[in-house]
Amino acid sequence: MNKQYILNMTKKILSIDSPSGFTETVISFLEKEINDLGFKTERNKKGNLIVTVPGKKENILGITSHVDTLGLMVRSIDKDGTLRFMKIGGPILPTYDGEYCKIYTRDNKVYTGTVLSDAPAVHVYKEATTMPRDEEHMHIRLDEVVKNKEDVLKLGIENGDYIAIDPKTVITENGFIKSRFLDDKMSCAILLGLLNHLVTEKIKPEKTLKLMFSTYEECGFGSSYVFECDELLAVDMGCIGKDLSCTEYDVSICAKDGAGPYDYNMTSRLIKLAKDNHLNYVVDVYPYYSSDVTAALKGGNNIKGALIGPGICASHGMERTHYEAVENTLKLLISYCCHIE
Repeated sequence: MNKQYILNMTKKILSIDSPSGFTETVISFLEKEINDLGFKTERNKKGNLIVTVPGKKENILGITSHVDTLGLMVRSIDKDGTLRFMKIGGPILPTYDGEYCKIYTRDNKVYTGTVLSDAPAVHVYKEATTMPRDEEHMHIRLDEVVKNKEDVLKLGIENGDYIAIDPKTVITENGFIKSRFLDDKMSCAILLGLLNHLVTEKIKPEKTLKLMFSTYEECGFGSSYVFECDELLAVDMGCIGKDLSCTEYDVSICAKDGAGPYDYNMTSRLIKLAKDNHLNYVVDVYPYYSSDVTAALKGGNNIKGALIGPGICASHGMERTHYEAVENTLKLLISYCCHIE
């Protein structure tokens, strides 16, 4: 597998802002990259990108990861020219205090700014360190000469405009990948790594594969409607912390999340393949989590599903993983797609 290819794709995908519902640019990037690898793609009405990889058998294995991220949206414009916002998805807002951001208008203008507490100066506000960091006590400071609401409106900024947070991506020489939105752009890069591996090694998978890059997972309905398939495997972040076993070097196999257990036979097969291939893996139960498989099952799709992913620290905040987790996840994915039953 091509490590440099995966890391390059990781950087490129993370550099494209794509809060849920604002994913056209990143989907178009993926579409071109996948077409250049020689695979056919299509989009459904929700904007999800679907890739078909012919297999030795007609049985269909669906694989999904989500390209949408957390973000913000302009809720209102205050009289002093600052912006009020609402969350897209579930970011940990205290980690956004002081973060740089971009505001995208409906007429394709882009402005920069900073997310701040309403008590941003310790020399001015007694409550600077104690004020809650939430939607009611935070705002966006624009990098424009604006003194009132009218000045902001003249820029073309309106309620409902998207606000994207700077991911601050860094890949260290010793293999750590740290960035916002590794959930789930890291998995998108892993899926590209799978396609690249199939091409370079001239491998035809056992089953026909349908890969889907979904666009509304952070809102809970990314894969609520999916193509016809026998199984759906979500590749999403593995959880780290508290009593969980996962580390930043493992592929995590999720037996159950907050929505319920995953398919017993699929999960058992993934565990066996991880053991047989001597991968660093763990099996965990995620207490506050759901995936594209959850959305597909709740949407009434007649499928069975499972979930794997690289161990990622500090989810929905400043996230970090290591390339070893990426490699272990990709190896398990390749094994599941290509292993002869």
